[in-house]
This record gives sequence, C-alpha cells and structure tokens, in this order.
Amino acid sequence: MKQRVAHTAPDVWRYRWIVLGTATFTQAAAGFFVQGIGSMGIQLQRELGLSTAELGLLISAAQFVPLVGLLAAGELLDRYNERSVVGVGAIVVAGGLGLGSFAPGYGWLLVVLVIVGAGYSTVQPGGSKSVASWFDSSQRGFAMGVRQAGLPLGAALAAAVLPFLAEAHGRQAALLAGSLVALLGAVAFLVLYRRPPGSDVRRPAAREPLRAQLAARLRTAREPSMVRIMCSGVSLISVQYGVAVLTVVYLHDSASLGAGGAAAVLVAAQGAGVAGRICLAALSDRVRRGRHAVVAGCMVAVVPGMAVLMTPAGRSPGVAVVALVWLGFFGFGWYGPWVASVTESAPPDRTGFALGLAMSANQVAIVVVPPLLGLLRDLTGSFTPAWALLAVMTTAALAITARARPRDRVLPGASPASP
Repeated sequence: MKQRVAHTAPDVWRYRWIVLGTATFTQAAAGFFVQGIGSMGIQLQRELGLSTAELGLLISAAQFVPLVGLLAAGELLDRYNERSVVGVGAIVVAGGLGLGSFAPGYGWLLVVLVIVGAGYSTVQPGGSKSVASWFDSSQRGFAMGVRQAGLPLGAALAAAVLPFLAEAHGRQAALLAGSLVALLGAVAFLVLYRRPPGSDVRRPAAREPLRAQLAARLRTAREPSMVRIMCSGVSLISVQYGVAVLTVVYLHDSASLGAGGAAAVLVAAQGAGVAGRICLAALSDRVRRGRHAVVAGCMVAVVPGMAVLMTPAGRSPGVAVVALVWLGFFGFGWYGPWVASVTESAPPDRTGFALGLAMSANQVAIVVVPPLLGLLRDLTGSFTPAWALLAVMTTAALAITARARPRDRVLPGASPASP
C-alpha cells in the first residue's frame, strides 16, 4: 500500500526536509557508539589491557558482517520499503549494544559488536537511498552531504561523551548509552520516513529471472566508473578510520596530551568532518567537472596532512591539531559527494545494489586497516609507518581515478547528473 505523504507540491517540498533530518538523525544515532569507540581508546586499553592492534580489531569488529551484509541490504532496498529495512537494522544495533553492556570481557565484546554490525549494514545504504529518492540531481549532493554528516556528527558527540562516561562508570555504561541513542534513531525513522508520492517498490515477483539479475549486477560491478568509485572510496575510508582510531593514542603518546585533551581534538576533527561533508557535497552540485573532481580533490588534500604527522613537527601539539582538523575536513568530508556519485551512476532499479557494492568494498578497508595500523604501531613503536601507509594508498588510488574519462562516469541505464 502506498504511503500518503502530501497532496500538494509545497507539502511535498517541505516533507523532503523532514526525510533528510530523520535520515541524518538515524545515521548519527546508529553510528554513535561504533564511530566513537576510538575516543575511548585509552580507557579500553587500560581497563581491558589491550594492545593498539587489539584496539583496532575492536573497532573493526562491527564491520565484519557488513562485508556481505551491505550487498544483502542493497538487494532488500531494491525490493522493499526503506523504512522497514533501516528501522529494523537500527533496532538490531540498539539490541546488540544493550547486550554488550553485560559483556564480561574483550572476547564477548567482539562478538557483540559483530551483531551490531549486522544491523548497521542497512543504515548506510538505506539512508542514502531514502535521501536520493527525495532530491533531484540539482540538490542531491547538498542533501546527501547533510545526511552523511550524521556519521561524523554522531562520532563527534560520542567523542565528547563516551570517554568521560567510560571513565566515570565503565565501558558498560557507554555501551548502554549507545544502545539508547540507536533506539531513538530507529523509532524516529520508523515513525517519520515515507517514500515519495507515486514511487513504487518493486516486489520480488515482478523482477527479472535470476540469471538476468546476476548478469546485470556483474556488468554494474565491472564498469570503469564503478571500479574508480570503489578505488577512491577504499583509500579515503582508510584515511577516515585511520584518523578515528589513531588520533587519541597518537596525541597522547607522541604529542603528550592527556586523555581529555586528545579526545577534544578528535571531537574537533569530527566536527570539521561534519562541515566538510556538507560544504564539499554542496560544492559538488555546482562543479562543472562533476562530483568525481571534488572526491579527487579530497584525495589530494589528505596526503600532505598525513605527511605533516610523519615529521618531527607533527609531534608538536599545535601542529598536530591543525593537521588532524585538516584531515577531518577532507578525510571525512569526501563521503557526501562520493555517495551522491554512486546513486547517480547506477540505473534506477539497481541503486541499492550499487550502494551495497561500493560500500562493501569500503568495508574491506574498514575491517583490515584499523588493526593493521595498530599492528604497525606495535611492531615499530612509531606512528610514522601507519601514516605513510595511508598516504601511499591514497596516492595510488588518485593515480587510478585520475585516468577516468568523462564518458566512463555514468553506468548504462543511469541518468547523468546535472552540472
């Protein structure tokens, strides 16, 4: 049955902003704890006796299931209403974190975060598709940037709250707080989200034969535009999670900042990421060369930021703070225009699949990179190899994506974005 949203164009116009606000809040709420684990790094290392590599693995634990779950979520989104897919996923996140508040140790906490990841698989692609369906290409970048700002916004709020909550009442209290916040996000999406008037969800019975579906998805995955989207996403998501997991321990160990001061810097970097996601996405609506140029600009910008952290000057608190805020703006801000480019590159009936595919590629980096960076730190006793690895990955991805030709940037069956 179709959802009734409004009867007039002005009403529809107003309701799209309600959808945008709801999707943004749900994103921030679902990612509140998962994105805020890094800010609790010092407390978790002390309370559970963790190495830097084990801390990185803890951050990656919630990202294991989405390796496959994002593809499954994409298929569900192409078949069913986003409200039920995202709402149920956010409820799983809340339930998993609530269960985690009873986890007695490190191993159980890893298991709980894997459960959380299963629910979180639906929130990213589902929220992105819900916003894309309400906004045309002339405003889609800005809207997607606002919505994607929910991730660093939730992380910034988590960095401001969770370390002090964990310090005062233990990690269990922090997990319970994350559960309650995620539940609020789930309720908000279930109550407020509606599909645009006149839009229909294709049911499984009306779809193509399985062989034709698989062939179409394979063609989508092999398109040069999708390959370049995935290369840029993998490199920049590595930078994003590298900054999230290393900032607090880097500033504490290398720049001699206390736990509170280091967490405050992470809040500032996440706040810069919020601004970056909105500003860079809005810019991508107006750049003649398209959203790819903005994403490539972010890759160019993050390399010198990491280079600064590899120098002796990077151990100065003032210099380190400036470099990390710079990395926050560009290393988190890329996501809005990147997601908008994914939705515009895919045929309308495969938007969910394209989002799931691109985000699944990102998940590989999210799972592998944080523990790898922590292991490099543990083995070498220095953060320089970790920052260097991120810089090399970004430079290599930039070299690949720079070869993109304009005619390769739209997949067959997709509608080109308006300049």
